[in-house]
Amino acid sequence: MDAITTAQAELPGGLHLPYAEHGDPAGAPLLLLHGYTDSWRSFAPMLPRLPASIRAVAPSMRGHGDAGRPDSGYRAADLAADIAGLMDALGLDSAVVLGHSMGSQVARRLAADRPGRVRGLVLVGAFATLHGNPAVRELWDGAVSTLEDPVDPAFVRAFQESTVARQVPPALLDTAVAESLKVPARIWRAALQAQMEPADAPARIEAPALLLWGDQDAIATRADQDALLAAMPRARLVVHAGAGHAPHWEEPARVAADVAAFVAGLAARA
Repeated sequence: MDAITTAQAELPGGLHLPYAEHGDPAGAPLLLLHGYTDSWRSFAPMLPRLPASIRAVAPSMRGHGDAGRPDSGYRAADLAADIAGLMDALGLDSAVVLGHSMGSQVARRLAADRPGRVRGLVLVGAFATLHGNPAVRELWDGAVSTLEDPVDPAFVRAFQESTVARQVPPALLDTAVAESLKVPARIWRAALQAQMEPADAPARIEAPALLLWGDQDAIATRADQDALLAAMPRARLVVHAGAGHAPHWEEPARVAADVAAFVAGLAARA
């Protein structure tokens, strides 16, 4: 199955999460969790580059894209519970879980709270914490804390452009801006506030893990990668030289190859 298909799952309580799927429905399951104000479309460049032997499922998380927009529930624990509910709806006992940026927080929380459901982690542009992060504090103080509807498209474009270090296809950037403009100002605030809360040291996670980090990332630092490696004894780091915060946009083929090799390695060891 080479095409990307889309569907929608309804979770207990009525929350609906759209998702995209690619690959053999009987293949090795891989969940892909997007970043702040993105949607499943964040992974559109790399999904077709994954082998058909992987069943890749990329949801839009609550408040994002065309998902339901409840008034609350934007902490990592809430989003991780949603993903566990999606896995139940899709009949997935466990999966490899990839998270980008905010999605990396959700993936780590899922692995910490429900370790039996996570076969392995792939963390892209991940951070140990955003509490005290100067770039994120500037984003909050300078724009998000006072954001009102309708959200200014020029602000959204500047925000999305700031996440890449190299040029990406204009259509990709246009899509990212359009998806971010679907997010109401209240969710821009709630989701970023949740990520900025004081946090303990990263929870110890025993699952195998792969960290993909661009060395030009303006948000997630090398110190973040080192802190995560210290908390995950079965993790390794792959540095994408010259890439920014979204290497799956800048180098989708290389990231897809990294992920495919990681998933294949887990299957071989199993």
